[in-house]
Formats: sequence, structure tokens, C-alpha cells
Amino acid sequence: MSDQIKTIGVLTSGGDAPGMNAAIRAVVRIAVSRGLKVKGIQRGYSGLLNEEIVDMDAKSVADIIQKGGTILYTARCEEMKTEEGQKKAAEICKKHGIEGLVVIGGDGSFQGAQKLSHLGINTIGVPGTIDLDIACTEYTIGFDTAVNTAMEAIDKIRDTSTSHERCSVIEVMGRSAGYIALWCGIANGAEDILLPEKWDHDEDALINHIKDTRKRGKKHHIIINAEGIGRSQEMATRIEKETGMETRATILGHLQRGGSPTCKDRVYASLMGAYAVDLLCQGKSNRVVAYANGQYVDFEIDEALAMKKDIDEFQFDVSKHLAR
Repeated sequence: MSDQIKTIGVLTSGGDAPGMNAAIRAVVRIAVSRGLKVKGIQRGYSGLLNEEIVDMDAKSVADIIQKGGTILYTARCEEMKTEEGQKKAAEICKKHGIEGLVVIGGDGSFQGAQKLSHLGINTIGVPGTIDLDIACTEYTIGFDTAVNTAMEAIDKIRDTSTSHERCSVIEVMGRSAGYIALWCGIANGAEDILLPEKWDHDEDALINHIKDTRKRGKKHHIIINAEGIGRSQEMATRIEKETGMETRATILGHLQRGGSPTCKDRVYASLMGAYAVDLLCQGKSNRVVAYANGQYVDFEIDEALAMKKDIDEFQFDVSKHLAR
């Protein structure tokens, strides 16, 4: 089927994630090896609508696998949510000879890919988000790097928290998904882990737990708070008032998005990018690449978007027993 597709495009959309460059590199080089032309679309769907499209070859992606962020840049695009914007995007693809498109991003990016597929552009989604919140896959590009970055930062905060016998409320990213918070909570030995999927907003119980651990002789207390809950500074102020324990709030923020990707993010992103090109060469469209049960697989975008993802009950239960 590869002789039917001559030119493919690749873009990154939504929040950036370490490993996106590895995926771009794989898409370009695998496509070139299959005899395809590649167009890089800058600034996501916004750049597509503005025709910010450049030719790419193997040399274009040299020396990028170790770099964080995305060389194609990324942006959010409200216009792409409209029917007019979607039709315009499809027409621009056709104008530039782009018959297949690899979209690296999250759920919102896949919705755009889904619409383009319905308008005659073969589209494949590759999950790129530090949030790990795409239900069809056990892995998303950037999560491993982000969670390791957060873990290392929290280790440093624990050192000073211990020295000053403080309580530290540390807010990690993840929007409404608590996976970074859960993994860091386990990896950093946090006394409390607050997840949007599980938090009952009972601050009194949280404060009582801090008091109980102090009675048992603990001199410091680490709380990992997910971005979807937020209010870290307010929480810290109330904890200090109610417990008398000096309390600091730290919001790790966008440092979790940056940095050189881990080996896992480089390898998995490369294999997912290659898989996406192979799907296009097979004439496939409206698919999302996923990693499940140790294998790289693909799902219909419609099916993938309809799936719901929750916190793993075993992991959550273990985290509660470890945080004593």
C-alpha cells in the first residue's frame, strides 16, 4: 500500500513532552526509508492552518533524540475545534500533497486527527503527554521523564524538609490525572498522596494524620498533591495553623515538561513513531498507537477516545499501606 501514499506530515500538538523529538525523528527516518516524502508541520494544528509546513529529510532530525521539547514546536488551537477549521486543515493537507498525517499529542490532538480522517486525510495518533491519561495505552511519551524529574526534585525537598522538621506540600503536574502524584508518592516515600480520582477533600483527616505521625515520632511530613486538586499554598497555610508545624508549599510546575528524555522515553517514542508510519503505509487511518501487555498495538481513535482510565486499585492500595 506504500505506493499509494507518497507524502506524509507530522506534527506535535498540545503540551510538550520529553521524547516527542525521538518520535519525530523516527517518523521522518522510517518514512524516508520507505520512500516517502515528509512534511514537518510547525506549531501543531495552528501551524497547519497557517501553512507553516517545511520539507524534512533524515538530516533534518539529526542530533535531536536527546533533546527535550519538540523541534516542530507546539500550540493549542481553538479554530481546529470548529467545522470550518477542520475543513480548512484538510484542504491545506491536500494542497501540500499530504495524504497521511502523524499527530503526536493527547486526547485533544486525537480529536482533531479523527476529524481530519473523516475528511479524507489518513491520520495516526501517537500518545505524547506527561499525564499518562490516555486510556487505551499503558505508556505515553514523556511520562517516564516527567515522573523521574519530579522524583529527583522531591528527594531534594525532602532533605531540607527533614533538616527543618517541616511539612512540605509538593504539587506535581498531571491536570486531572493523578499518575505522576501516585508514582512520586510511592517512589519518594510520601506520608500522604492526594489524587483527583480519590481525594474526598477531607482536609481534617489529612491534618489528623499529620498530628498522628508526629505523635509517633515523625519529625517531617511529605504530601504529594496532584495539580488537579491544587490549592497547595492554602493547604499549607491551614496545616501550619492547625498543627503548629512549619509548612511549605512547592509547585514543581513546568520543569516536569523539560529536560533530556530517559532511555525509556527515547526508545518507546521511536518505536511508536515507526509503528505509526507502518500503519500509514498499510493504508490505515483513524488509528491510535498504543502500548499494552508488552506489545505495540493500535486502536480506532473513536474507540480510544471512548475509553475511561482510572487509578490502578492495587497501586493505590499499596501506596496507602506504604505511607504510614
